[in-house]
Amino acid sequence: MSGGLDRSADALRDGGAGAEVRPSDSTTFISAEPLNQPAMESTAPPQEQVDEASAATNSAVMAIGSLVSRGTGFLRTLALTAALGGALVGDAYTTAQILPGMVYEFLLGGILTSVLIPVLVRRRKCDSDGGQAYAQRLLTLAVLTLGAATLLALLSAGLLTKLYAGDDTGKNFRDLVTALSYLMLPMIFFTGLSALISAVLNTRGHFAAPMWAPILNNIVVIGTAGLYIAIFGAEIVRPDEMTTGRIVLIGGGTLLGVAIQAAGLLPALRKVGFRWKLRFDFRTLGLRELGRLGGWMVCYVAVSQVGLIVLFNLLNRAGKENAAGPLIYNNVFLLLMMAHGIIAVSIITALMPRMSAAAADGRYTDVADDLSQGTRTVSAVLAPIAVCYAVLATPLSVTLFRYGAFTDENTADTSLVLLLAALALVPFAISQLFIFAFYALPDTRTPALINIPVVALRIGVQVVLYVAFAAHFAAAGMMIGNAVSYLAAAFASAWLLRPRVGRIGMGAILRTLGRVAVAALGAALVGLLVVSLLPGGDTPSRMQAVLQLVIGGVVIGGMYLGLAVVLRIGEITEVVGMVRRRLSH
Repeated sequence: MSGGLDRSADALRDGGAGAEVRPSDSTTFISAEPLNQPAMESTAPPQEQVDEASAATNSAVMAIGSLVSRGTGFLRTLALTAALGGALVGDAYTTAQILPGMVYEFLLGGILTSVLIPVLVRRRKCDSDGGQAYAQRLLTLAVLTLGAATLLALLSAGLLTKLYAGDDTGKNFRDLVTALSYLMLPMIFFTGLSALISAVLNTRGHFAAPMWAPILNNIVVIGTAGLYIAIFGAEIVRPDEMTTGRIVLIGGGTLLGVAIQAAGLLPALRKVGFRWKLRFDFRTLGLRELGRLGGWMVCYVAVSQVGLIVLFNLLNRAGKENAAGPLIYNNVFLLLMMAHGIIAVSIITALMPRMSAAAADGRYTDVADDLSQGTRTVSAVLAPIAVCYAVLATPLSVTLFRYGAFTDENTADTSLVLLLAALALVPFAISQLFIFAFYALPDTRTPALINIPVVALRIGVQVVLYVAFAAHFAAAGMMIGNAVSYLAAAFASAWLLRPRVGRIGMGAILRTLGRVAVAALGAALVGLLVVSLLPGGDTPSRMQAVLQLVIGGVVIGGMYLGLAVVLRIGEITEVVGMVRRRLSH
């Protein structure tokens, strides 16, 4: 039910961006992929489990890898933003990058988590060869499918451009998107291959390589952006001024990053004892079962793609009017996904195995309790981050993005989008928690059906806001549409889950949300007051923006924490108590 478009290199594995997207962290909209890895880890077969010391070591490696992956993924975004700017060329690059992500999502994205991973785990346990032959057949079929899809996408590049860029965005803009697409669409093959190899590795208890491989991707793209700036300079150019050399460098470098990421996983396959042998006896794969299980995920993704098509058309039309377009929207969504990935995904990671086990045992009351706890915890922890995004939108935009070809006007547009995007952070995290509660039952049908009216609502709100306001407000209006749809998804999911798991403690949830809202409002008011007294105002220099960011962040965090203790927000006071106990030792 995501409405974001980032799938930077780390988002391919853990949602760092968009991914989001997956999304999703290569660029596409975040789907359920931020949680791929926890699901894989929790389903590792017993024979692959390690002792506590090894588990602690693996956890540390994964935590460091995730942090470095997210960090380099964000640097990748900053480098591309500085090189291409927030005008039409940056929007064309972002649009071209969504196309391979869209095809990948349709073919494999959601199906990988909800269908293929459980099947690989089951065959790993049950087959006499540990699922080796089955995985070989699956990889062979996937490579053939991905290759055919890539070829078909390349032949349809012009059509895909019209679909996502629209007909009235200008011929030069559309030609640039198509030219970049010819270089980026082969990412479909390498992205799918990387995801499948990671799945095989995860089901064999190996998590380090899939966590670290996206860093190679990020480094290559960062280097590409740096080389682009060194050769061509960091300046705003029109789409018709993008020479063949510029296009080949930025598009080819992006493709090279994904190819190197996939190649970087191959040595790990040999390390876990997997030998890739081409097998064409696909009948033994149980394709009918796979199709039945994956059908609802295909429906989910297909409906989401309709929302993406509308969103990109609106954003590209706004970009033509020199307003915030896909690149700025994507940058802001990345910030949301970073907070979601670090906080919410960690919480859902801890709850998902428990909910799955409880559902398998018929202990639905425990599932409801975990849902209630997760909702309250996610809301309490993410609320101060949302306040910081809203109150500190301008200094954040200046500090993070105002470099190279990214202008002051682009920065002002980014701050407005970030201000309203803050409203979507908590609803998004809650809606994702409820989606994965369905997956724990297990049920992919209900989330797919919920997604239909949710996407329709999102499109309706976004179109109305686009028509009602000037193009300058378009990207911000898209974020409002996202927030409304996430709230609707959360309420619909809660309503449909109640007959399945019983009461989820809505009274306790509402009481906590009320206290969180009071604490967040108090922190926001104090933060606004303090920032208004600092030098720089609404147009700070970079140093003034850093000062506003540091002091404002400390004040907002401290005020929220103090109010949380006074209001007895248990999810916060427990963390404070834990820190105090550790410090006392």
